[in-house]
Amino acid sequence: MKQRESITQHTRQNIIDAFWSLYCEKTIDKITVKEITQKAGYNRSTFYEYFHDAYDVLDKLEETLIPNLSELPPITVLSKDFGLPTDLFMDLFEHNKKYYAVLLSENGDPAFTSRLKKVIKPLLMSAFTGSTKPINHSLDYTLEYTLSAMIGILSYWISSPKPLPNDELYALVHKLMQEGSLKILQENHAV
Repeated sequence: MKQRESITQHTRQNIIDAFWSLYCEKTIDKITVKEITQKAGYNRSTFYEYFHDAYDVLDKLEETLIPNLSELPPITVLSKDFGLPTDLFMDLFEHNKKYYAVLLSENGDPAFTSRLKKVIKPLLMSAFTGSTKPINHSLDYTLEYTLSAMIGILSYWISSPKPLPNDELYALVHKLMQEGSLKILQENHAV
């Protein structure tokens, strides 16, 4: 029984890997099941045992890359200087860099950002309010803005040919959270 499960998992992963190598080269609407199966070395019927189409492969892959709310550590607001858990985001992005760099790029999946936010936003909402539901529009919009900025800067970081060292990025994000981007832009303009 365990050997069958291992073979099944291996086959499924081979199909995902074949899909991923194609997805890194072209958009999903240009990827066919035939291409995936040829690259993976399986026939179409084997593919359909695991997936409906290329979009289903992408969906299943993304599910493995987005942590469940229960997998993320709890966040607590300890002081007025509390910022977002930047290290948690950096670890998540670094661990999945190979995938996130593509999925969050211009040619990636626009829905992936929304899926990330949908998991992370309730965690942050809970840290600030004790509830996973927004208590007011202002907080909801502020978290949306903040998550968009965080995902944006981390996407830029993992796709940059010369990324900032982790400690410098962490310091920059913390400064952005505490002082705001306008103040930093003004400081750099004066230099």
